[in-house]
Amino acid sequence: MAENASTVASAFDQELEQVRGELARLITEALNLEVAPQDIRPDAPLYGDGLGLDSIDILEIALVVARHYGIQLKADSDENHRIFRSLDSLARYVVQARA
Repeated sequence: MAENASTVASAFDQELEQVRGELARLITEALNLEVAPQDIRPDAPLYGDGLGLDSIDILEIALVVARHYGIQLKADSDENHRIFRSLDSLARYVVQARA
């Protein structure tokens, strides 16, 4: 049983890592950021001090995520602050939404 849980966790971690990389690339391309995708820290805030994005940038990211992953993000959702807190939180949301 523990082996099975370990395999599931490993698959989740692998998918999470892949989605993080894809999202970093999508974000830098969509927003024409002058930062390499691999230089975006997974835990750095997307707003303010981290990447310095504003609400318009976040809307653009939501559109890109919707097109690329087929996941609809609602502009008025109370969860958006949590979802868009960092690259990692966005990637976790995408992986869980696709499951």
